[in-house]
Amino acid sequence: MAATCDVIVVGAGPAGAEAAMECARHGLDVVLIDEAPDAGGQVYRATPKGFRTQGPREPEAEIGDDLRKRLADSSVRCRFDTLLWSIAPGYRADLLGPDGPSSEEAPIVVIANGARERVVPFPGWTLPGVIGLAGATVMLKSQKVLPGRQTLVAGAGPLLLAVATTLRKAGGEVAGVIDLASRREWLATVPATISRPDLLARGIGWTSRLTLAGVPMRYRQAIRRIEQAEAGKLRAFVGPVYATGAPVAGTVREFVVDAVAVGNGLAPASEVTRLLRAEHVYDTVQKAWVPQLDEDFRTSLPGLFVVGDGAGISGAAAAAIDGRRVGLSIAFDADRLSADNYRAQKRTLSTGAKKARRFGQAMARLMAPRSGQIAAIAADAVVCRCEDVTRAELDAAVADGATSPNQVKAWTRCGMGPCQGRTCGDIASALAAAALGQEAPPAPMTGRSPLRPLPLGVLAGDIDYDDLELPPPAPL
Repeated sequence: MAATCDVIVVGAGPAGAEAAMECARHGLDVVLIDEAPDAGGQVYRATPKGFRTQGPREPEAEIGDDLRKRLADSSVRCRFDTLLWSIAPGYRADLLGPDGPSSEEAPIVVIANGARERVVPFPGWTLPGVIGLAGATVMLKSQKVLPGRQTLVAGAGPLLLAVATTLRKAGGEVAGVIDLASRREWLATVPATISRPDLLARGIGWTSRLTLAGVPMRYRQAIRRIEQAEAGKLRAFVGPVYATGAPVAGTVREFVVDAVAVGNGLAPASEVTRLLRAEHVYDTVQKAWVPQLDEDFRTSLPGLFVVGDGAGISGAAAAAIDGRRVGLSIAFDADRLSADNYRAQKRTLSTGAKKARRFGQAMARLMAPRSGQIAAIAADAVVCRCEDVTRAELDAAVADGATSPNQVKAWTRCGMGPCQGRTCGDIASALAAAALGQEAPPAPMTGRSPLRPLPLGVLAGDIDYDDLELPPPAPL
């Protein structure tokens, strides 16, 4: 393949943008690809053009604006609103952008496509009005839209407080914050959060404001199920859980609301590296498959790097620093800077990344799915919402002889829908492992192309049936 550039970077969040700019700073020709209309990723997401915001801006907005300005001033060739739907070894990235299908080719690829939201299924989580915490964040930050006038916020992790606070700031009502973690578990994260005093102070402020506003804060509780209620509302049933996440028998509280925002943390997005068949390892803390990397974020495949939350959840601050580290490694490999310069810069960045990573990893541990949560998934709960596959169907496949997540996928179609297992893959694999009596899944689900849904015409191209060479008909 003839290279069209030196480096392809997939994902324009803090990790990808910084990696791209560092490579470009050392004279490399870089193409940066992202589905969004601008750089920033989920944390530093840009406000859509034409939108006006009122009131004080969040710190993330300022950081995002600075990132986008520096990127615009660099020599990086940005391809926004562009979908990566396949990638081949070597490397060729197949794309779909505003001008139609195209491809980019380079000997080096940096995957920085971040993380995906994870929801541990329960009956009713697929109903209209139930959205993920990350989805609610996008609506509130980017579109300035409330998911509902009265919203119940539930799940695990710092997004609970962020979403609840932003909902109130936007004029919405928060019916309650349902936190799977206990107060003691939150206190246990303080030593790690001291490395980010700004975020610690912000979290304390969020909690104080919600408490003073009279928002019910329920710790060590979770949603049991959600049903449709009258007048288009939702009825959520909430009850206490053990430390494992398993439900405790006893009182169940009802909330009737317009919307429910729920999320059980984040999982590294590994679909690209699984498609390329890079080596992966199972992270027992995050309960997810992650690419096997060396200290410079190289995968088992030559020229393929992974950085940011796709390499393991560590937070936006660490992702930005690690992105620069990847850029330095690529520049050093290309003889664009001396060994002494490389080692000195790498040492400084590594120290900063280690400090920033403490906070992100502490939050990742707090958000990780718990064994009791997985075991308690109801038999009639939909696990794969694309193909409408329930937990009972997954268990039946294992009982019939399926011995791996890939076999369960083949027998039930779980993970074969438009999301290609991004939503259900980890949960389905965990259920399969539990049914097989294993602590961890034996292997990740194989990545498949297309990575994202796309029109059939993109694959087929322009066809004139008169030009097709048809084989002769079979003899009678």
